[in-house]
Amino acid sequence: MRLPLKLSETTTGLSPEILKEALMSNKAARNLFIYGSLFFFVIFLALTFDTMGKLDKRAPEITEEVNAGKMVWHKYDCIGCHTIFGNGSYFAPDMTKTAEKKPKEYLKKFLMDPKAVNPQASMPKLGITSEEADKLIAFLGWTSKVDTNGWPPKPILATAAGVAGRELTGGQKLYQSLGCSNCHMVNGIGGTTAPELTNVGSKRDKAWLTGHFKNPSAYVPNSAMPAFGNLSEKELNDLTDYMLTLKQEVKK
Repeated sequence: MRLPLKLSETTTGLSPEILKEALMSNKAARNLFIYGSLFFFVIFLALTFDTMGKLDKRAPEITEEVNAGKMVWHKYDCIGCHTIFGNGSYFAPDMTKTAEKKPKEYLKKFLMDPKAVNPQASMPKLGITSEEADKLIAFLGWTSKVDTNGWPPKPILATAAGVAGRELTGGQKLYQSLGCSNCHMVNGIGGTTAPELTNVGSKRDKAWLTGHFKNPSAYVPNSAMPAFGNLSEKELNDLTDYMLTLKQEVKK
């Protein structure tokens, strides 16, 4: 049985130039692997330190109240229907940024008795107490302040007035800036937790609308809508005038 050939035997007949090139190719490959690995390892460390340094800045401090609210979240298994930070179920709306879209007064009333606020709500009355609602709202307020890089994506709000590209009126601008579309719907655009306003101009007069903006509970008992009495008379008139233009028949 013949033993494996020695290097001197395998290279017999090869010119010195070819041998030199082969050795240089092996050395270059080895250097590329070693230095390339070191280069990318350094990049990995740099990115890791950079990410760790930013994580604490992306989320506000977790207080005892926030932690208590998280316990309420788990107690009632909210994640069984809702999502938060992309985790949970998709039966009900994502709650990550809910606190920045809905007033605290609305959230508290809805959490304690959903159907009293919205008769069409699918959420049952869970028996959440006033204290638990406050804690849960504190937790949701914390989640809304976490930098999630734009998640969940905000809905595309077309011109709810149906102005087809024309410049918005003062009332339309107020409707958008006050976040009215987070709860109300106009022409199929907006939220569903409050009455649709597509045809409100045919149902209410100016006096009722203005008074309702100033003090909703005085016109609708147990209303979860916040009062907008802080608006100037001009702003109230602009917003009311916009409501009065909404007279399109709701399609059934």
